[in-house]
Amino acid sequence: MNITGRKTICIIAILFIARFMGGCGELGQKKTKGLVPDVDLGPTIGSLVEVVLPESIRLEGYGLVGGLKETGSAQCSPQIRAYLRRYILTQLPERKVNVEKLINNPDTAVVLVEGILPTIASKNQYFDVRVTALRGTQTTSLENGRLFGAELKTAGSFGIATRVIADVKGPVFIDKIGSSATSKRVGYILAGGRVLNEYKASLVLHEPDFRIASSIRNRLIERFGVGTAKAVLPGQIELTVPAEYKERKQRFISIVKAMYLAEGPEITRERIKTFVRRLAGSQDKEQSEIALETIGNESLGRLGFLLNVSNEQVRLRAARCMLNLGSDEGLGTLREIALDRGSTYRVEALEAITTAARSDDAAAISRRLLRDDDFYIRLAAYEQLRKLDDAAIAREFIGRNFFLEQIEQTEHEAIFVSRSGQPRVVLFGTPIRCRGNIFVQSADGNITINAPTGQRYVSIMRKVPTRPGAIAQLTSSFELADIIRTLCEEPRTEQGRGGLGVSYAEMIAILKQMCDKGAVKAEFWAGPLPKIG
Repeated sequence: MNITGRKTICIIAILFIARFMGGCGELGQKKTKGLVPDVDLGPTIGSLVEVVLPESIRLEGYGLVGGLKETGSAQCSPQIRAYLRRYILTQLPERKVNVEKLINNPDTAVVLVEGILPTIASKNQYFDVRVTALRGTQTTSLENGRLFGAELKTAGSFGIATRVIADVKGPVFIDKIGSSATSKRVGYILAGGRVLNEYKASLVLHEPDFRIASSIRNRLIERFGVGTAKAVLPGQIELTVPAEYKERKQRFISIVKAMYLAEGPEITRERIKTFVRRLAGSQDKEQSEIALETIGNESLGRLGFLLNVSNEQVRLRAARCMLNLGSDEGLGTLREIALDRGSTYRVEALEAITTAARSDDAAAISRRLLRDDDFYIRLAAYEQLRKLDDAAIAREFIGRNFFLEQIEQTEHEAIFVSRSGQPRVVLFGTPIRCRGNIFVQSADGNITINAPTGQRYVSIMRKVPTRPGAIAQLTSSFELADIIRTLCEEPRTEQGRGGLGVSYAEMIAILKQMCDKGAVKAEFWAGPLPKIG
C-alpha cells in the first residue's frame, strides 16, 4: 500500500473513533468520565453472580527420599513413621519390603513435601514441589536423591481422613548455579506433583433463582457447547472449562463474566459502539477487549478500524480480539508488532498468534523470531514452537530425568536450562561445539571434562558414587549434545553404551562452568526457581 493510501485509512479511522468520542483530542488522553454509555447496556452474567474459583491451596505430605550417600537419617516422629509404613506397603503390595529397615537406612531420609495446587487445576496437571528434611534430624543432604512417592493433602490435615489431592515422585533437584548459598537439606521435584482430580469453577447467584440460573446455563451452552455449564442448584452453576481454553482458563472466566443475558440487534450495536470507544480511548482496555470478544463476530467490522490507529496497544488488542473471533484480518497487525524490535508488545503479539492463528502461520512467525537479536524473543519463539510441537525443535529424553532440545534455526548460540517446570536443556544454534584444550571440573571434584590441545575426543570422568576410589571414564565428541548424553545417560548396559548417570542439577552446573571458562562460546541462561512460599 502506498503512503497516500495509508494516510487515507488513518484519517477514516480517526474520524470513525471521533464520532463516538465527541471530537476529543489525543485518543489515549480521553478521560474515562466521557466514556460512560448513554443507555443501559443490560446485565452481564458477572453482575448477577459471584465467581467461585478453586483456590491455589497449599498442599503438604510426607515421603521418603532414597539414593543418598549416607547423608540421610532414620529420625521421624512415631506418627509419621506409622503413616509411611502403611503408605509404602500400599504402593508395593506384591513385593516383600522391610519398611523399618528401609526407613532406618542412612541412604534414605524422611522429608516434608510441600506444593501449591494450581488455580482451576486440571486432572493430571503437573506442578513443582519442594522437599525438606525434617527439623531436628541428622539428615545433612538430599543431593542426588529421589523421592519414592508421596501423597499431598490440604496443608495442616495430616493424620485426618481427608482426600488426597495430588501425588508426587521424582529426582530431587538442588540448585547449584544460583548466586546465593543453597541448603542441601532442601530441594525440589520439578514438575513432579500430579493433580488427581478435575477442579471446576462455579457461578453463585447473588439471589438464588432457578429461572435465571437456567438462562445463564443456556447462554453458556449456546456459546461454548454442551457440558460447559450445569445448574446444580437454583443459585449455582458449575463450569467446565472448554478444551480450547485449557491453557487460558482465566480468559474463559473473564468472557463468562462479560456475557450479557439479553441480546438483540439494537442493543448489540450499542454495546459494540461503547466498547470500541472505550478500547480506543480509556484506561480500561482489558475489559473492553474481552467485552468485544464476548459479543462475537458482530464486533469485527468496527474493530477493523482500530487496526490503523497510532496507539500500538489499541492495535494489538483489536487484532488479538479479531483473531480470537476467527478473523485473519488482525494477523498482519500482530505479525508487524511481533517483528518490530522497538515494540514493547512483541511477546504478547506472538502469543496471540500462537493461540488463535493457524498452526502454519504461528510456526512461520515463531521460526523467524528464532533469529532475533534479543534472547528473550528467541526464548519466547521457542516456547511457542514447543507448544505447537513443531519440527524445528529436536527433542530427546535423557537419563529418564530431563529433555535435551536442539534448535538449528538461529544464528546466535545460546544454552537455556530450566529450574522450574519440566527439566530441560535447550541448545540454540546447534550443533554447538566445544573448543579444544578443555579442562572443567565440578565444584566437588567428582566430575572432570578434559581435552588437551590436539586430542580428537573429550575425556569425561566421574568418581563412582557407590565404589569409593573407583573412577568411570567415557569419551565423547566435541559436540555439546554428545557431552550431555555421555554425562547423564544411565550407566552402561548390555544393550548400549550408556553414560555416567550424572544428575540434571550437576550437569547444568557443569554447563555453566563450560560457558564461563570459554570452553563453549555460547550465552548461558537459567530459568527461575519454583515459587513455593
